[in-house]
Amino acid sequence: MSVVLQARPLLVLLVLPILASELVNSLPGVYHGAGPLPSFSKKKVMNQIDGCWRNKSNWSSNRRALADCAVGFGKAASGGKNGKTYVVTDSSDNPSNPKPGTLRYGVIQTRPLWIVFERDMVITLKNELLVNSYKTIDGRGAKVEIAYGPCITVQGVSHVIIHGIGIHDCKPGRSGLVRSSPTHLGRRGGSDGDAISIFGSTHVWIDHCALSSSTDGLIDVIHASTFVTISNNFFSHHDKVMLLGHNDGYKADKVMKVTIAFNHFGPGCVERMPRVRYGYAHVVNNRYDEWRMYAIGGSANPTILSEGNYFIAPDENGNKQAFTAAPGSLVPALTADAGPLSCSYGKSCAD
Repeated sequence: MSVVLQARPLLVLLVLPILASELVNSLPGVYHGAGPLPSFSKKKVMNQIDGCWRNKSNWSSNRRALADCAVGFGKAASGGKNGKTYVVTDSSDNPSNPKPGTLRYGVIQTRPLWIVFERDMVITLKNELLVNSYKTIDGRGAKVEIAYGPCITVQGVSHVIIHGIGIHDCKPGRSGLVRSSPTHLGRRGGSDGDAISIFGSTHVWIDHCALSSSTDGLIDVIHASTFVTISNNFFSHHDKVMLLGHNDGYKADKVMKVTIAFNHFGPGCVERMPRVRYGYAHVVNNRYDEWRMYAIGGSANPTILSEGNYFIAPDENGNKQAFTAAPGSLVPALTADAGPLSCSYGKSCAD
């Protein structure tokens, strides 16, 4: 099922359960097309992104192959594909003078870097983490969490990939000095407490992260950011989950193009999955469990292509469908007599 919407003034899209797949490729074990899921005896059914790399046992020695697996508007994000590997060995943080071995030291460098982690770690940042261009944060092979402090800001940069980390319990950042590159230390006015804020940036891919329980949004894509893909993420326990577009008066967001694919919006999500202002959002093959207010909405004339999503209504009175839907192919017959009927006394109204 495809739904194309041009929203005015606040549009809320709530669709009864339907499952399809639109993003396909030719790899074995990757789901092709609409209809019932096929049965694969040995291979796990995967989406197009995962089918590109997860079956390969050499992923750890060929990490950069991930950069060729994105789909949608953020497909061209290269991250640190063409750079050296940087290993995070130290979970401490110093916003103004980061030490080598810390995550902050890696992400502020001006050269491309593919950033990995030596071991499991929880990183509590002292202020927002400003990610420079051409960086990949790759958490595969370790359990990495950014939590209990300010979190990630992607501002005025391009070609950023964030993959395979947990981001939760994010707090607002304070006004203070934060380094954004080896040569620039600037005063920041404080951050809102988003898990990931994408601000005035292009070619960004967020994949296979777990995001929850933050002060503001989990992901914001604002201030004319574009060419963004948000995929394979697990969202939970949050009110305003995802915002695309700064506010109704910020018309520069008309350039925004965002793909939201293969995500699981899990327990405790309330609204904005996403909320879209201006721009174009392709919302495809996501799972929605028990939203509390609405799943997909928009205002200020966005275009939303909602395609092949799966919705499970909250288990509360009045929230689920009251009867079983007929196949869509029967709708012309079922609605053929809509409107007032010409009924005659003593005769069936079907005559």
